[in-house]
Amino acid sequence: MERSEKRLNERLRVCVATCNRADYSKLAPIMFGIKSHAEIFDLEVVVLGSHLIDDYGNTFRMIKQDEFDIHAKLHTIVRGEDEAAMVESVGLALVKLPDVLQRLAPDILLVHGDRFDALALATAAALMNIRILHLEGGEVSGTIDDSIRHAISKLAHYHAVCTRSAERHLISMCEDHSHIILAGCPSYDKLLSAHQRDDYTDIINSWLGDDVKEQSYIVALQHPVTTDIQNSIKIYELMLDALISFNKRTLILFPNIDAGSKEMVRVMRRKGIEQHPNFRAVKHVPFDQFIQLVSHAGCMIGNSSCGVREAGAFGTPVINLGTRQTGRETGENVLHVRDADTHNKIYHALELQFGKRYPCSKIYGDGNAVQRILKFMQSIDLSEPLQKKFCFPPVKECISQDIDHILETQSALAVDLGGTNLRVAIVCMKGKVVKKYMQLNPKTFEERIELMLTMCKQAMADAVHLNCRILGVGVSTGGRVNPQDGIVLHSTKLINEWSSVDIRTPISSALHLPVWVDNDGNCATLAERKFGHGKGVENFVTIITGTGIGGGIIQHNELIHGSTFCAAELGHIVVSLEGPECMCGSHGCIEAYSSGLALQREAKRLHDEDLLLVEGMSVNNKEQVNATHLLNAARLGNSKAESILHTAGTALGLGIVNILHMINPSLVILSGVLAEHYENPVRQVISQRALLSAQGTKVMVSELEDPALLGAASMVLDYTTRRTY
Repeated sequence: MERSEKRLNERLRVCVATCNRADYSKLAPIMFGIKSHAEIFDLEVVVLGSHLIDDYGNTFRMIKQDEFDIHAKLHTIVRGEDEAAMVESVGLALVKLPDVLQRLAPDILLVHGDRFDALALATAAALMNIRILHLEGGEVSGTIDDSIRHAISKLAHYHAVCTRSAERHLISMCEDHSHIILAGCPSYDKLLSAHQRDDYTDIINSWLGDDVKEQSYIVALQHPVTTDIQNSIKIYELMLDALISFNKRTLILFPNIDAGSKEMVRVMRRKGIEQHPNFRAVKHVPFDQFIQLVSHAGCMIGNSSCGVREAGAFGTPVINLGTRQTGRETGENVLHVRDADTHNKIYHALELQFGKRYPCSKIYGDGNAVQRILKFMQSIDLSEPLQKKFCFPPVKECISQDIDHILETQSALAVDLGGTNLRVAIVCMKGKVVKKYMQLNPKTFEERIELMLTMCKQAMADAVHLNCRILGVGVSTGGRVNPQDGIVLHSTKLINEWSSVDIRTPISSALHLPVWVDNDGNCATLAERKFGHGKGVENFVTIITGTGIGGGIIQHNELIHGSTFCAAELGHIVVSLEGPECMCGSHGCIEAYSSGLALQREAKRLHDEDLLLVEGMSVNNKEQVNATHLLNAARLGNSKAESILHTAGTALGLGIVNILHMINPSLVILSGVLAEHYENPVRQVISQRALLSAQGTKVMVSELEDPALLGAASMVLDYTTRRTY
């Protein structure tokens, strides 16, 4: 990492946020280092947490005594010393921090350790796109601190760790190795050079009395374990009993502000520790003096990280109680009493440890951490993207999680019941018809259901070999359909024995799959919404031009069914009071003019009157005259055929104008075999007959090859993506 050229001549704005006496002991050496390199760094100091609480010694004063300018003081602790108060304190810090961070606008925020205050700092900085350097990440210990420490590491962009094991832990947590510096603990820089002060005897006497000698006293510091508060209070009480029985002069520090600390203080006062002649109970000791007291103590007892970290540098014997430091790297000076369930067990540990001396340990540092951290900060490239990159280990690719694979394999069985044919298809999520099956539509209900099930079962068997996972069955059918119950209420005349028919139950029972059923016009509209021109369009109408005229309406992204499921019977919009009779029994419907059956009727009439055929045309005697012959005649210049098609197109256009005036869609899609023949006439009628506000409505010809099948499939596929149908 190298700083960008643009920033080479600018000072790096480093914000150091300190929350309590413990983290200040680690941050202060770095702050002094930053201050001594004012030509490179601009130091900003934010003080919050228990620093500002009188019960915990108002320790912000020692920051002032060290002659650091405090740029912001935030009162973030909600008193209560229970779990809820810790959560509320994090929330309060998150409310107050944004204004400060926005005002200071640091390039880097230094966050230490694993306290809940630090989690609030890291969260705020990460959300405000401020680079975070986390100190002492990657370590392992007990309680909720472990989870908080690792959470901060995941939010942090850079890491300064104390041990090789911590470095390996961060790498295993997928942190970028190039963003990690093995620096050591910053507090070691001070304690290794300062613990042999000439005035250490005066310091001991000032805190413990004139008659107290080196290695004749105990330092006790026990904090609550927030994940097991009651047990930690019990251990604290047993520790006090053991210390009273052991009868040595003891300096005992008040616990930190975590949940359970209030109860621990009550225990201490109930036992009269503050008045006991062997005890000196204090809220705070300046770090440089605390170093002297620990380094010359006969023993240290409790669960403070100082016991397993700093005390090892002096060879001071330590008794670690409970689980708070479980997993920490320790020197041989530490005796663990994790199951500290009796007074005698703790007392025996005191007998074993008190007055001993162990080899000095440098697990957590060699005294050069600060210079490494300062050099590391100088190397940070502020032009690098802020988004963290996690270095995940290579894993075998799981194809089932690939979106293309999902779109290709998750499929639906689509069924289309037409007047002539029964079709079944396997349709994948992309709208591709993987395989299609077709048979003539039987004339009776029983035969039709039996054939449908046979075709579906064959398709399901083939789907296994085609690597398609069938999610359900969608059925498109002519007639009026109740899609909620899967029942055909009333069929068209083209399909026999198909009224008041429950389609869903027999298919679902036989195939053990969910089944959706709807009208073929609605299905074609759903196909356009998912795969065609209607994709992403909030309001549109589809007109189906085929044997009959049908369609569907999408309004505010939803398919309209109507109160009795006959909405969008667009073919039966009346466009003439004196028009030809329609199959519905009425006169002048669009379907009576523009459907394939209507064109076939007119073609037969012209043929019977010898007015159909023109040069280049012929009709076999065995061949039935149909709409195709009329279209060919018009294409070859038959004026009668052209007039009929013009009338059909005009009728369809008038019906669409009525639709535009009623529901005001932004798009009309023409679908079916006759769509391209009607496109221009429809546009012309809209331009001539529609209101000015509706004349801008787009008219497009569908590009879907199988709208009924695709629409039937879309009912299934839309459900799997949780889209409301």
